Amino acid sequence: MALQDLLRRRPRSPPPPWPLPPPCLAPASTPCPLPHGTTTLAFRLAQGVVAAADTRSSCGTYVACPASRKVLPVHARLLATTSGTSADCATWLRALRCQLALRRQEDGREPGVAEAAALLAGGLRAQRGRGLCVAVALCGWDRAGPGLWYVYSDGTRLPLDVVAVGSGSPYAYGLLDGAYRPDMPPAAAYALARRAVAHATHRDAYSGGCVDVFHVRQSGWVWVSHGDVGELRGLARALAPTEEDEEEGAEQTSVDQYKPAGTSLERH
Repeated sequence: MALQDLLRRRPRSPPPPWPLPPPCLAPASTPCPLPHGTTTLAFRLAQGVVAAADTRSSCGTYVACPASRKVLPVHARLLATTSGTSADCATWLRALRCQLALRRQEDGREPGVAEAAALLAGGLRAQRGRGLCVAVALCGWDRAGPGLWYVYSDGTRLPLDVVAVGSGSPYAYGLLDGAYRPDMPPAAAYALARRAVAHATHRDAYSGGCVDVFHVRQSGWVWVSHGDVGELRGLARALAPTEEDEEEGAEQTSVDQYKPAGTSLERH
């Protein structure tokens, strides 16, 4: 007897006594929402641009990495604070480095901070509506002096003096709005940046880890400090300018002394 004959003779199962509900499937174009957050900030000074960020990367309620890098170098006098999806930020900053290198070869000069912001915003604007999550603060020094530009996924670009991005940004703004002065010395600016990020991590569940502080000067960017937020919150003297911070022209500690174990950060 053939197989098809056996299938014809097999009794069919009776239908269920109730109608089955339709399968509950999310549309293919709707991504699964996962809350994520961070705290990044930057502000302009007469001596350059100070940038700071925490190091916690989260995916929902899961801490994916407690020691991620959120302040990424673009070239020797340009840094970018990143907030949003880590893969999107890293990909678009890599593309920006390539575009700036091509402009440097064609024009024979280093592109300015505003030009870099226009290139990044133009590329993101062309991909609007595709689910990108990129919020970048470009901190640099060019022929016009220190520059700070904010660029968002929809192509928005704004020149600012103070910017804080991420889920902890409202708490960081609470300190920056009252203490920031464009003429403050760099040492006091470092202490303010550390204090603002540490305060945000104390209030925001998605921010935490350590605080990285950078300074972009005319000669290039330097990595100023790397400190655990728990120690910064526990020590009152770390949240306010110390005697060493108040001293003008204090010698900068080398980057290697602040380098966390298992990570590397090279100047480009």
